[in-house]
Parts: sequence; C-alpha cells; structure tokens
Amino acid sequence: MTELITQDTQRSVKQWLEAQRAAGFDDLTLYRALRDSGWDHLAACDWVGLKPAQVQTGPLLAADTQARAVPWPEGAGQQAWLDAGDRRVQAMAVMHEPSIIVLGQLLDPQECEALIDAARPRLQRSLTVSLQSAGEEENADRTSQGMFFQRGETALIDRIEQRLARLLNWPVENGEGLQILRYGPGAEYKPHYDYFDPAAPGTATILKRGGQRVATVVMYLNDPPAGGATVFPDVQFECLPVRGNAVFFNYSRPDPSSRSLHAGAPVLRGEKWIATKWLREGRFD
Repeated sequence: MTELITQDTQRSVKQWLEAQRAAGFDDLTLYRALRDSGWDHLAACDWVGLKPAQVQTGPLLAADTQARAVPWPEGAGQQAWLDAGDRRVQAMAVMHEPSIIVLGQLLDPQECEALIDAARPRLQRSLTVSLQSAGEEENADRTSQGMFFQRGETALIDRIEQRLARLLNWPVENGEGLQILRYGPGAEYKPHYDYFDPAAPGTATILKRGGQRVATVVMYLNDPPAGGATVFPDVQFECLPVRGNAVFFNYSRPDPSSRSLHAGAPVLRGEKWIATKWLREGRFD
C-alpha cells in the first residue's frame, strides 16, 4: 500500500484509493494511511474528498486541533506598500498557502551594518531548542554562529521591534529577542519547522513562556555572493538574501499541514548575516 501511494502519478493514487474503498476501508482510514506515508494534511484531505475541518478534531490530528490567530500585515496581497510605522515596506511577493511574504526595504543599510557590528563580538556556535529537555543543544543540522539581543536592549533593537509590531499587527511583548546569525562558507540550516512539536516531552515546559511560536521573520543583513537562500521545500519556493529585505511566514497550527518547512541553503561564497524574529501566541517574558 505504501509503495502504491508514493508513486508520483495521479493514476496510481486513484487506483489505490479505488481498490481500498472496494475492500471496505472508509475515508478516515484512507486519510490516515496517506498521512502515514508522507502526504501532508491538505493533500490527504483532497485525495479522499474530506474537508480539512472534518479531520481537524478528534484523535487523528491532535496537533491540528487548535488553529491560532497569527500575525499578518494589513493590506498584504492588495497593495504594494505596507505601513510599518516609521517607514513603508514593499510587499514584493505574497503566497497564501502557505502564508509567505517577501518584504523589501524592511531595514536600511545603516541598520544592517549596526546590527552586524553589535553582534559580532558576542557570536557563539548556534544552538537549537531541545524538545526533549526544554533546554538548548548543538544541532548538526545548524552550522552557524549566533547571539540574541534582549527585547528592547538598545534603541536600534527597540526601533526594529516596534516597526515589526506595527507591520505585522502583533504586540511587541509577544516577540522573542532578536537573534543575529552568521553563516560562513558551506554553513546551512537543514529543513526544519520553527514551531514546537506538541508531542515532544519538553514542549509543555517551553510553552509556559509565551505559548507556541506562530510566525517567523528572517531579515537579510548583507548580500552573500552566492547561496544562502531561504528555501520552502513543500512549495518549492526560494527567497534569495538581499540586504535590507526579509521573508515573513506564519503557521497557525504546530503541524506539518502548515507547510512551513524551511531551510537555510548552504552559503556557496562569502558569508550570510541574518536577523531572525520569532513571534509567540502570547506574551514572552
């Protein structure tokens, strides 16, 4: 059964579905089989003819049961320039499934340089959140150097955080501290999700401080000569790093159905500097 449903043709999937229905399997059983074989939530629903809401409650998708409010810029998708308070930001590309916006001129060149200069002396090997212990750990998938600024730590940090809050319609206090990352030649961050897996043992502890992550902003602080794109494998979309620009994406459910899987592609020449802001559903203290 797994062999058949992983064939990359519509005909093979349809034939498999017809055979399973003839054998007496119901739609929810077929949905579960598709999910177990690697199909995402929306695709599996589409194949078996179920509406997503029909399988977003109950035991099948415990992680999908809570759709959360998420940040989103006012006017995105209808107008080219968005209000960010102290400046206008260009909406260069907008995708709705999943929700991705490429933002132009979010930071000016002086702000980018100032962030790099302030972060450089404090760089250390980047860590990731451990979903087992709720602490931090080195991860072989992430080969960058980084550091965190406290929220509002400097006038520059405060200005950028206020700008993001206005642009994304999300409170400043719901944001984690701004993280600066440096990727040298060959460095990358392999495909991953930014939300915290509800099934992991350490997640309950992590969520006590601000709840789930619901959105990410990746701001590019320089122009790498080659490589370093932010890649969304599920939708085959790549955002190339351009100084001052950013890519924003949200995820209302902590589940692969959000299609928020993303990666930092390897830097091929030079280095890449980024500033990352993660937004939580509640106040992050």
